[in-house]
Amino acid sequence: MNVVVVESPAKAKTINKYLGADYTVLASFGHVRDLPAKDGSVKPDEDFEMAWEIDTASAKRVKAIADAVRESDRLILATDPDREGEAISWHLLEALQKRRVLKDVTVQRVAFNAITKPAILEAMAHPRAVDMELVNAYLARRALDYLVGFTLSPVLWRKLPGSRSAGRVQSVALRLICDRELEIEKFRSEEYWTVDADLTANSDSFRAKLVTLGGKKLQKLSIKDRASANAAVEAVNSANLSITGVEAKPAKRNPPPPFTTSTLQQEAARKLGFSATRTMQTAQKLYEGVTLGGETTGLITYMRTDGVTMVPEAVSQARDVIGKEHGSLYVPSAPRHYASKAKNAQEAHEAIRPTSFSRLPEKLSLDADMARLYQLIWRRAVASQMESARFERTTVDIASPDGQTALRAVGTVQLFDGFLALYQEGRDDEEDEGENRLPKLTQGAAATVAKTHADQHFTQPPPRFTEASLVKRMEELGIGRPSTYASTLQVLRDREYVQMEKNRFHPFDKGRVVIAFLENFFARYVEYDFTASLETQLDKVSAGELDWKQLLRDFWTDFRAAIDEIGELRITNVLDALNEALAPHIFPEKEDGTDPRLCPSCKEGTLSLRLGKFGAFLGCSNHPDCSFTRQMSPPGEDDAQGDRVIVQHPETGKDVELKNGRFGWYLQMQLDGEDKPKRSSIPKGWDAATLTEEQAIKLIDLPRTVGEHPDDGQPITANIGRYGPYVHHDKTYANIPSVEEVFEIGLNRAVSVIADKRANGGRRGATASALKELGEHDGKPVRIMSGRYGPYVKYEKINATLPKDTDPESVTLEQAMEWVEAKAAKGGKKKAPAKKKAPAKKKAPAKKATAKKPAAKKTAAAKDKAE
Repeated sequence: MNVVVVESPAKAKTINKYLGADYTVLASFGHVRDLPAKDGSVKPDEDFEMAWEIDTASAKRVKAIADAVRESDRLILATDPDREGEAISWHLLEALQKRRVLKDVTVQRVAFNAITKPAILEAMAHPRAVDMELVNAYLARRALDYLVGFTLSPVLWRKLPGSRSAGRVQSVALRLICDRELEIEKFRSEEYWTVDADLTANSDSFRAKLVTLGGKKLQKLSIKDRASANAAVEAVNSANLSITGVEAKPAKRNPPPPFTTSTLQQEAARKLGFSATRTMQTAQKLYEGVTLGGETTGLITYMRTDGVTMVPEAVSQARDVIGKEHGSLYVPSAPRHYASKAKNAQEAHEAIRPTSFSRLPEKLSLDADMARLYQLIWRRAVASQMESARFERTTVDIASPDGQTALRAVGTVQLFDGFLALYQEGRDDEEDEGENRLPKLTQGAAATVAKTHADQHFTQPPPRFTEASLVKRMEELGIGRPSTYASTLQVLRDREYVQMEKNRFHPFDKGRVVIAFLENFFARYVEYDFTASLETQLDKVSAGELDWKQLLRDFWTDFRAAIDEIGELRITNVLDALNEALAPHIFPEKEDGTDPRLCPSCKEGTLSLRLGKFGAFLGCSNHPDCSFTRQMSPPGEDDAQGDRVIVQHPETGKDVELKNGRFGWYLQMQLDGEDKPKRSSIPKGWDAATLTEEQAIKLIDLPRTVGEHPDDGQPITANIGRYGPYVHHDKTYANIPSVEEVFEIGLNRAVSVIADKRANGGRRGATASALKELGEHDGKPVRIMSGRYGPYVKYEKINATLPKDTDPESVTLEQAMEWVEAKAAKGGKKKAPAKKKAPAKKKAPAKKATAKKPAAKKTAAAKDKAE
């Protein structure tokens, strides 16, 4: 008997069908061991000894694999063909050796780039040993990331309250976003003009651009104002122009190579609007395959790769498809060969391509995301082997006899579309790919000005990063690995260091403070070159050219010294450095020239950064005499234009003021006889800049009394709290769907919501509704439910969260059960074993104590959750 271990259960089922009854294929569900998330898991003082841990769910899977290996004579490790896959195989070997089940068992490692029967059988015929150089590179990377995170993050927590954490690669990615934001803030727009002319020269009209004026070649900003533009127009109109040169040159454009991980993420973002995470999740499904002709088949090759090559058989297939679908003119005389240009490119696998080019996208029945991504991959791979597009570029020079005034017209005509018939690469700058045709022109012909055009322009700041442009920039700099970009960018969002607006990254103030701190006190460790050099060293480890322990020793010596040096730093030193570093952001220059740091409230104090429990904010130096505070970001055109009175309350006659504090915008009303003013935060989804008088009065009047409960006469109120809108009666707090319902909910509806909450034991998830009925599994219903934190699959007592960016309507029963199985394998019901252990104790008192304690804890937890 042969035992084969792969990573996912879906893959296990497919491969088991290919290999037959002599093979048992089991899934490891990814890594079976990990570093515990606590200090001390990597021990620099013990030559970087690493303490690995197997969690409860993984222990069950390791036991199942170990039990199967005991009954077999060969173990085949068939995890993914990359560093992580190699590491998973190594971890599993280490765990099985500790269980002493590998005696007299042959251990082999196989790697396949596609989940197709030929690819898997070919891999099985050529086994090898676990590549320890790749494993060592993995160990070095994990140790580096762990040491940076668990050593630097506590420094952040002490010196910058409200910060979440720092990471080796994530901090550098965040710096790219923050540096771009600083560029935008420092940017000062400049006015410039361009002058064009519509000309004829015994021909149809054509347009030319002024390129020389007064005998001097014009630069972009040479014409700075309307007066200069008018003078240029006059010079063109009065010049005796003629055609001084006509030059036509052939040009061609070659197709781009097939996708790597990075370029797939970039192009899916540009053309499909996919996040990096969504792209990789969809690519994983295409790799693991769909059922075709009763057999599960992978549709694409492995999607974590830096390679741009395709095997000869695939190139031949692509050329055959091109000939059939487009004709022989589109097939180049020889196959195209590509080489990676990425810095630190590694993982010498094939590019991402279809496993069979004969599977045309339009002939496959796939869900929406899979269909769109497969078509993108198929077209790019096929186009990479197509003929070049051919153009003719014509340049026409027009000038006065003295050369004082000259114009130029450029036209491009496509002669043969080549690969553009199938695929055109997306661009972040959205440049125009259209043709500009010029009429037939003769050198020496007189040119007549029909009309002139003077257009005003302003220089633009550099654009904020999209996911595509950020991934491209990280790859250019050699920061991180393309296979980790999706998770790195997701961490930045999850920790609320950045947010996406109109598909572009905007840093939160929290993220900017963290980067300013790191740049001032740990500059080396957020430098682009330093981070890239670490990647180069890690590549040397994987190539067997550098000892991984030596890499760690060299890094840790300097890093530990930097941490110790910062330990004695006073908070005042930190704030002084941050005030200076963030000045363009938090203290932008004012148009009237007044001091941007002058307190707008007392007009005497100076504004400065302060650190509180929830992060950084600005406060006055005259505190406590002056209590002015505001968020770091200064009010702008899109904000609420600073503190102001919104309305006078119709009942109290008091001003309802809109203010910007350390936690955001809020309303305030000072009542007679009250020491503290009444306040109400602006709820999420409401714009402080467009807040109406009616909305302001409603908010400041909260909580709102809905009515008296018919059972006991006690009031039911509606309000907005820390966890959103809710209704309250006696000791019951029940969430309601929207802020608007706080002001509209009636007594009957409120009584019903409270009754539902009590009937379900106070659980917040009690009001979840079904979004989609998927069918039955083993006679039990499987549903997509709407939950507080997003949609999830419900099967019996297991709730499995849908992956991010997954459309609930596109989920199939098979997909849902895979998520349910994965959740169950992770120990979704952790309390069940504890109840079974109690009877094992024979002493009666112990039984009673065990029975009582869980009940008490459950009651307390339910109470905490309800309140």
